[in-house]
Amino acid sequence: MQSFISIPTIESGLYMFGGHKHTVNGSWSFFEQKHQVFELMVIVNGHQITEIRDHEPIDLSPGDAIIIAPGTYHTNRNASATSKMTYMCLHFDFEDTQIRSRMIGLLVNHKYTAETPLARRSYEMLDKIIEYSRDCKQQNDFDTQVNIEIALLKYLRDLNRLMGEVDYKDSGMPYTNKEAKVGRDIVMAIENRVNNDDSNPSFNFSDICKELAISNGYGHRVFKKVYGITPLHFIDKEKYKKAQRLLEYSGNSIEEIAYMTGAANMSIFSKQFKKWSGYSPTEYRKQVIHKRSVRSKNKVGYFE
Repeated sequence: MQSFISIPTIESGLYMFGGHKHTVNGSWSFFEQKHQVFELMVIVNGHQITEIRDHEPIDLSPGDAIIIAPGTYHTNRNASATSKMTYMCLHFDFEDTQIRSRMIGLLVNHKYTAETPLARRSYEMLDKIIEYSRDCKQQNDFDTQVNIEIALLKYLRDLNRLMGEVDYKDSGMPYTNKEAKVGRDIVMAIENRVNNDDSNPSFNFSDICKELAISNGYGHRVFKKVYGITPLHFIDKEKYKKAQRLLEYSGNSIEEIAYMTGAANMSIFSKQFKKWSGYSPTEYRKQVIHKRSVRSKNKVGYFE
């Protein structure tokens, strides 16, 4: 019998926005856009034309699915000038950089027809989340939000399993094994700088490239190719996560946290944090403290 079994540290950083089910009229179209996250679309009724810049148009029929890669310029429109069309979509992201790079390499910007496992699983997941979200009054309910997160997490688990069945030699990966390794090295170097180097937190991407003995241009191109986002975006995400943790769990002052995340001064840190979260550092910390305060109800303590 094992005398000690450790439990892994888990920080999924699951994020989703802009999800909906929508029935549109004939000739409907949506302007060209791009996101720093994945966008999943599944057609329920009708036909959609998805145009990805520098690619042939993709005709999506009922049950068909597509996962659009981060940073991809694309447009969507109803293929019919007269008939209505119904679709479901969700924008999402998560913290696991390796799964993210494999998704970009193996799954994105392709049409998955209704009979394929990925399309069926995508329809099932989105349909379930739409059902959980049907009652607007319950959308902020804890149980509802947990059920939605579980549905998306199970979907990501199933995508990971599906990717394990793909023949990498025939998959047309957009990056080489060497580029994948360089991308991983960059991620590890950034995470190490952000999380373990409080004595010198004011680094930039040039410092990372010097550490790895690669040029800035090469490092930027490879990182974007492998992960679908820019290195600067990733550095900002890591600094935001660190700032969140420090505001939530540490006794450090906001000024100290600003220094520990590499901000030049308090004003810059406050503006950047509000851009990230929608709240100032002070407002964010007050919210966390309020949520964790212990109140008394019938002499029984509970967390509110």
